[in-house]
Amino acid sequence: MPNHRHHKFKVGICLAAVYLIWGSSFLFSKIAVRSLPVALLSGSRFLIAGTILALVARVSGGAVWPRTRREWLQGVVLGILMVVASNGLNLWAIQYMPSNQSALLNSTAAFWIAGFGVFGARGHPLSRRAVAGLVTGFVGTALMLIPDGHLPTAAIVAQSAALLGCLSWSLGTLYYRSLETRVSPLMLTAMQMWFGGAMMFAWGLASGDVARWHMDAAGLVAFAYLTLFSSCLAYTAYGWLSRNTRPALIGTYSYVNPLIAAFFGWEFLDERLSATQIAGMLIVIVGVLFVTLPATLHGATENAEAPPTGA
Repeated sequence: MPNHRHHKFKVGICLAAVYLIWGSSFLFSKIAVRSLPVALLSGSRFLIAGTILALVARVSGGAVWPRTRREWLQGVVLGILMVVASNGLNLWAIQYMPSNQSALLNSTAAFWIAGFGVFGARGHPLSRRAVAGLVTGFVGTALMLIPDGHLPTAAIVAQSAALLGCLSWSLGTLYYRSLETRVSPLMLTAMQMWFGGAMMFAWGLASGDVARWHMDAAGLVAFAYLTLFSSCLAYTAYGWLSRNTRPALIGTYSYVNPLIAAFFGWEFLDERLSATQIAGMLIVIVGVLFVTLPATLHGATENAEAPPTGA
């Protein structure tokens, strides 16, 4: 019984970390891009975080470094999909849209993952409830793209970029699930961050981001938060959850994080959601529930071991 209580306590702490840290990361991303260029910001953050996680995995967990060309290549592919494309596009897009809308659009990753999850060796057919959830979710997403009852041309490129970032994250997640590797999840996550961060850092240097790097106090705090809390602490908490609890429970971040992000955007950035966007948000949450609830109801125990989306 004490061990059971201890396990439940750890699950609660790790879930709280994922909810609060990733939910608030959209606020800090919005603050960071006001003073820091996107490519150098993303590259520096993930290079530092990847190095820290690799050392933690090696020293504390005894994880082995990747040994084969194939294992190194897996880290490169994940870095391209989940750092360069996903985080890069989302960071660029958040410059031109409210942080709460960015979080709401990122919640659609649950739909992409479910939809593409029917393919491949580990694919599985969608239930009727899941199909209904996908349709419902995309209706809600369409409403979220219309803040004032009409389609704003000024933000459509940024919104499309955020959705493409979610698509890339989903493809990376499914690729992650299909890997056969001896590398531990934490070490593989570190390699993903390091390779993706190195590519973004090189891109930033080539595009002249150094001259545009003006880190004020707010930018420094945001950079530190995204590096240490969002990339290191929350990823570690999720890694433990992925190995010690149900995927359906972990998937609840898809509809909790946008709510937290919306609150922080309202409280600290004076962001508002229109009635149409609020309706879209509620519809998306219902859709995500349709997609994730069947796993709980049917007692699925398959371990996803895939990192979630976030800013």
